[in-house]
Amino acid sequence: MKLTPEQIDRLYQFTRQHYVEWYDLQTELVDHLANAIEQQWQENPKISFEDALQIEFKKFGIFGFMDVVEKRQAALGKKYNLLIWKHFKSFFKIPQIIGVIIATFLTAGILKTIYFDDLFTALFIGSFLITLFVIWISKYKKKKQNIPNEKRWLFKEMIYSYGGLSGFLYLPFQLLNIFFNGSRNNVLESNFWLFMISFILVSFYLSLYIIMKVIPSKAEDYLKETYPEYTLENAN
Repeated sequence: MKLTPEQIDRLYQFTRQHYVEWYDLQTELVDHLANAIEQQWQENPKISFEDALQIEFKKFGIFGFMDVVEKRQAALGKKYNLLIWKHFKSFFKIPQIIGVIIATFLTAGILKTIYFDDLFTALFIGSFLITLFVIWISKYKKKKQNIPNEKRWLFKEMIYSYGGLSGFLYLPFQLLNIFFNGSRNNVLESNFWLFMISFILVSFYLSLYIIMKVIPSKAEDYLKETYPEYTLENAN
């Protein structure tokens, strides 16, 4: 026995009812459930579709589909981080590396001449406001282009939510606090640490650019690569 189209639709509805919001994850679970139910029918043709579904769902444990969702999020998070690293490395090849070196020297010069506490505050507030502005613009565009009943894709939302940027935002400033903890003058007198700190700041803003501009600009390519069915779904 094979599942009917109506029963397949019921499986999609079932996954949504159990807090699986993304189409790619729904499809993965529906395929698993459909195969398992058909296997049950081979062993016991008299069992009803709903009973077979409940038997399979119980196999996922007390947390239902949440373990599957978390594992998928972790896998896509790793893929997203590799994308950031891939683009980051590309800036350390000629001719991009020349810009990185110039930016590092300029940052070192600024740190050497400007009172650090003021600069630290300006960098933090500036980064925070820029990030909020870009996220707001992205959400505004998405809301404006919103299509009723549009399918949601987990990796797409990860890209356009900038991969958990809020946690990343604090990293360089935590490092700078460690470097400058009560010893600003001593640190800045060392050219090695001065350029290390400058490089951290340049790398941070470069990473922001990659997360907020480069990867979203290539989102369609990455989504088609991740989901073979994405092109077909968006062509309909």
